[in-house]
Amino acid sequence: MGTQALQGFLFLLFLPLLQPPGAWAGSLHSPGLSECFQVNGADYRGHQNRTGPRGAGRPCLFWDQTQQHSYSSASDPQGRWGLGAHNFCRNPDGDVQPWCYVAETEEGIYWRYCDIPTCHMPGYLGCFVDSGAPPALSGPSGTSTKLTVQVCLRFCRMKGYQLAGVEAGYACFCGSESDLARGRLAPATDCDQICFGHPGQLCGGDGRLGVYEVSVGSCQGNWTAPQGVIYSPDFPDEYGPDRNCSWALGPPGAALELTFRLFELADPRDRLELRDAASGSLLRAFDGARPPPPGPLRLGTAALLLTFRSDARGHAQGFALTYRGLQDAAEDPAAPEGSAQTPAVPLNGANVSCSPRPGAPQAAMGARVFSTVTAVSVLLLLLLGLLRPLRRRSCLLAPGKGSPALGPSRGSRRSWAVWYRQPRGVPLPCSPGDPQVEGSAAGYRPLSASSQSSLRSLISAL
Repeated sequence: MGTQALQGFLFLLFLPLLQPPGAWAGSLHSPGLSECFQVNGADYRGHQNRTGPRGAGRPCLFWDQTQQHSYSSASDPQGRWGLGAHNFCRNPDGDVQPWCYVAETEEGIYWRYCDIPTCHMPGYLGCFVDSGAPPALSGPSGTSTKLTVQVCLRFCRMKGYQLAGVEAGYACFCGSESDLARGRLAPATDCDQICFGHPGQLCGGDGRLGVYEVSVGSCQGNWTAPQGVIYSPDFPDEYGPDRNCSWALGPPGAALELTFRLFELADPRDRLELRDAASGSLLRAFDGARPPPPGPLRLGTAALLLTFRSDARGHAQGFALTYRGLQDAAEDPAAPEGSAQTPAVPLNGANVSCSPRPGAPQAAMGARVFSTVTAVSVLLLLLLGLLRPLRRRSCLLAPGKGSPALGPSRGSRRSWAVWYRQPRGVPLPCSPGDPQVEGSAAGYRPLSASSQSSLRSLISAL
């Protein structure tokens, strides 16, 4: 069992060297791990087909076999709602979360919500227990019969706090990352109360806080993380009239890749502009009549300024824009508006070959390989020493559930934990980046704090 554990550990060590640049840049709340960018999951197009997570719950009926109900593939011929000859969870009616029809029970229940862990918009940090003594978020609070998610976010932004929590449909609480570090996660389905001010949004539950980063829907910001998501002002509410907002993007790298996950402007005069931050030249402009192209948009600039203006009548969902810093400048940098432009080629990350920039010294690559080999060698020596007391146990390396993983995303940092159990067990594989490890870690016990800390530091260094 010790040999199998060592092989699995070595695979995880060398996996970052086999992945394309940026593949490990995500975290629990990064766009790479999120399947939804709207608060109610109306944009979910995943493959969950049971009402509970990981195959639990009741099986969904196929949408082409639900003609007796209000929604079926026949009622969505254009595929706007994502219905078809499948039984995946969807949200065709703008409800608070994805759902599906199920075989009718004796109680007359014929549909249920789907609990989809990966269907939470970036910026939503999860459902947390609020016992009230002390409160889960220790900052100012208030109540409103017109509460929406954005009303609470705006309130906490004005108060200077990092986090906002909605509870019981009408209560808003503010807090900081230190509050979240000692917080206790609750099942996602516990935050099931509809916001008093919006029937399509959820505002926590009884004794449960739905916690968000206050940057969601802000009208300005300076974004320097390797990747992230920028939402239109007032999101998830509709943006208001006469808005004039700007966001500065400066992630590490020499170029940027942008992808629009949502784009719905109310009027041709509502305009989003992308400008080079250094020269101020206009690179792209989109409005209600000229939406952005589908797929990734690659820009040959390291720093970007986004500006958005809405006219006096503007009211619409707005946009959700993911960005990612690239290490190499784009081969076809974006030209100023009005010049000939080459359509951007979608990047899937798996078959992209990046070449060094002209003039880049080859010694840099050799130094990187040497430092990587040195770090792996040192880690192997420490690992052999660690395996001595564990040679009679089986091990599992899995993403950790400690407090560092609960905070808002701050780039590519990850937390890890090593669990072990007695022989005759089978090591359970877990997908890298999976935030839910309770099932795979069930029955395991954690190593000592010192061993955990040493491995976490070494893995982070790679």
